[in-house]
Amino acid sequence: MTAAESWADDLRLALRLTDAADAITLARFRALDLQVETKPDLTPVSDADRAAEQAVRSLLADARPGDAVMGEEYGDTGTGSRRWVIDPIDGTKNFVRGVPVWASLLALQVHGEVVVGVVSAPALNRRWYAARGSGAWAGPLGQPARRCRVSTVGTLADAALSYSSLGGWAELGRLPGLLELSGQVWRSRAFGDFWSHVLVAEGAVDVSCEPEVSLWDVAPLQVIVEEAGGRFSDLAGNRRPDGGSVVCTNGRLHEVTLRLLSSDQAGR
Repeated sequence: MTAAESWADDLRLALRLTDAADAITLARFRALDLQVETKPDLTPVSDADRAAEQAVRSLLADARPGDAVMGEEYGDTGTGSRRWVIDPIDGTKNFVRGVPVWASLLALQVHGEVVVGVVSAPALNRRWYAARGSGAWAGPLGQPARRCRVSTVGTLADAALSYSSLGGWAELGRLPGLLELSGQVWRSRAFGDFWSHVLVAEGAVDVSCEPEVSLWDVAPLQVIVEEAGGRFSDLAGNRRPDGGSVVCTNGRLHEVTLRLLSSDQAGR
């Protein structure tokens, strides 16, 4: 079996795992008895986050008992060259407020390289997924997917930008760079979280960025964006999902985007 064939099998498993997560999260979305707590980092966590991650971990223990697992809610288990990365609900703040923009994120790393990724947003009835060498795909849940391709926009003046909250950029002293970038694009919107980046993969948005992320926030997005023909890096330009920040583009706009976002002294 070739590596691509093996990853295709892992992708099929990943899709089944996100089916299980979707069943839990969608049932708890807007539930009157939803339980929400504040974690030590002051971010919210719901009973749905924990239940979804537990379900995925349990299924992985049966299907891939030798694989390591990293999850936002329950940390690291196991060791080895293969590691699954779980974010049971990306966009928990949206989830607990009844905003439908949230998703379960699942990725597989092999020797540190992300080779499989799934982003499933059941409240939006959308899913995006990819495996190395097999392209990136998206479509409504339960229906045939179509191949994702990034846009061919070549200038910022014609580009659409999506970003996370202004507050996050300001807290890290990077708001001037974001404002510099947003002042040069055709249109900017704060779709936020996973949605910004999968829209780049679909070609609906040309540039997306977040100043502060964890590995589980972006691991599946790397393979989805890259298999769609785009570029993925941290703010320093490093092609890695664990650099603490993320910039996704159609490729043509990557270098100019990084240059403008590094302008942290702009306007001072």
